[in-house]
Amino acid sequence: MSDISNKQRLLKIRELFEADTDEENELSLKDLKDKLRGFFGNDYDVRENALRDDMRELNESDFCIIENEGKYGKKFYSHQERLFELYELRMLIDAVVSARFITKKESRQLIEKIKKLTSTGLSKKLQNQIYLDETIKTPSTNVRFTIDCIHVAISENRKINYQYGKYNVDKEFKLNREGELYSVKPYALIWNNDYYYLIGEYEKLGQIRHYRIDRMRSVTVQDEQFKRNPFNVAEYVNKTFNMYSGEEQPIEIQIDNSLINVMIDRFGRNVDIRKVDDNSFILKTNASVSDGLVGWLLMWGGQAKVLKPGTLVQKLKEESQKLYKQYNEK
Repeated sequence: MSDISNKQRLLKIRELFEADTDEENELSLKDLKDKLRGFFGNDYDVRENALRDDMRELNESDFCIIENEGKYGKKFYSHQERLFELYELRMLIDAVVSARFITKKESRQLIEKIKKLTSTGLSKKLQNQIYLDETIKTPSTNVRFTIDCIHVAISENRKINYQYGKYNVDKEFKLNREGELYSVKPYALIWNNDYYYLIGEYEKLGQIRHYRIDRMRSVTVQDEQFKRNPFNVAEYVNKTFNMYSGEEQPIEIQIDNSLINVMIDRFGRNVDIRKVDDNSFILKTNASVSDGLVGWLLMWGGQAKVLKPGTLVQKLKEESQKLYKQYNEK
């Protein structure tokens, strides 16, 4: 077929090497000719010298093609360089699978796109790693558009309006405040506990708050811009437990030594820790005192005892009494 240009052939050869070769899969010149016929038509023919020239040109353009010699001196060729290692692609797929704010359909679409970042042969090794749990996936298909909208607003320092809601016991999504619009100055998007959250200043109260992206509806970017106040996102997240808001206070907890790694994972290696005895240590930090913090502390049972503040100690006493009563009622 004389109507196939050299440039078309060159581009197709590059595509074939990217898709069909890697560290474990190679192509001979005959394989290349057969694949080109499969694409351009059975009557397409190309000289082997022309294929060698094409591969030389690709190498000179920094698209590396490796030549190996097989049995009886037969030559095999492969492209082995990849932008992502296989383990990196597995991590990306795991993140997509575990992300609660992405629907099951969107997850599968993203996974297929990620698999295209490597060769066909290597992508097959990713296949058995995929498990999608429908119970954790959001049914909302608007999340990706909401995320894009908010990214634009953050980059341009523009206010956003939206409705916010949650599910009731009948599993019906209901808007808060009869659908009243929230006006927020968006500061950052974060991924926490497998959910996406917006952190921003709620104009009505002039307070920094956070909102789950999958619970937002009718998000619009406003023309009005705002001046961003100094704000440390990492510090905000570190002081917020299970994404519950509350008044920031200094806290002091006596903790069993067996939980030292848990506490370092949660607060970082620079957290203020003082050894008490061979069995426990005292941890001091600032945190938002909230139901989220109370729930987190109750997870550790008798292995963690709050010393300060008194208000938090009282909350824990009340919750402990409720639990005791609930499980001891006849």
